[in-house]
Amino acid sequence: MTPAIELLGVSKTYANGTQALLPVDLTVQEGEFVTLLGASGCGKSTLLKMVAGLLEPTDGRLLVGRKPIARSDQRIAFVFQEATLMPWARVQSNVRLPLDLAQVPRSEADARVQDALHLVGLQSFAAHRPRELSGGMQMRVSIARSLVTRPTLLLMDEPFGALDEITRHRLDADLLDLWRDQKLTVVFVTHSIYEAVYLSQRVIVMAARPGRVVDEVVIDEPYPRSAGFRVSTAFAGHAARLQDALQRASAAEPATV
Repeated sequence: MTPAIELLGVSKTYANGTQALLPVDLTVQEGEFVTLLGASGCGKSTLLKMVAGLLEPTDGRLLVGRKPIARSDQRIAFVFQEATLMPWARVQSNVRLPLDLAQVPRSEADARVQDALHLVGLQSFAAHRPRELSGGMQMRVSIARSLVTRPTLLLMDEPFGALDEITRHRLDADLLDLWRDQKLTVVFVTHSIYEAVYLSQRVIVMAARPGRVVDEVVIDEPYPRSAGFRVSTAFAGHAARLQDALQRASAAEPATV
């Protein structure tokens, strides 16, 4: 297997002295679905933003596709917690934004927008504005905007956290379909044990004060994962292991350097 992401002793300390993340060693292989799970303040989003190149590590080496981010040929897309759509623009314009910024010819860009909207099931909503869409549909637009760049690496920072449970379950299932069909590498951040079990091949459990990796749980279950998996004995067993890991993480003494 080929590593898509390699974190080698990567840490982050902010200018005010806050240690957001102790040194982390983590490898994500191409095509993996890996989830970062932990309480607020444990460094999940910080780690994800460093992989995306949105934050600089304080120390250590971070490689994407075996190269430093500035020289990597991996195409990275980032989906934030909020849909962050332009409220005045129609869906097609919101999805086309990255291509407009990259000065992709309009005819090619429009074709790619249609492809991306089809992938998320919104091809009939291209002319709508965000206010005319539900929260789940707005998040689908955000995902389409990330897919329009044809990424190889998809980073997702709690994208479904604000949605109702039924919508969240539906989008989780759709995300797994996209992951398999598009052959993506996905790193997904969540607070939800159940979402982590349903989606992941591996779950990285993190603790706070300061942020650090404390455990790794492999979800060795076949795909596709149906709604029945959520009520299976195997699912309950994985969820119990993660619950135990989180309890141990929260009870642990603050780490020292």
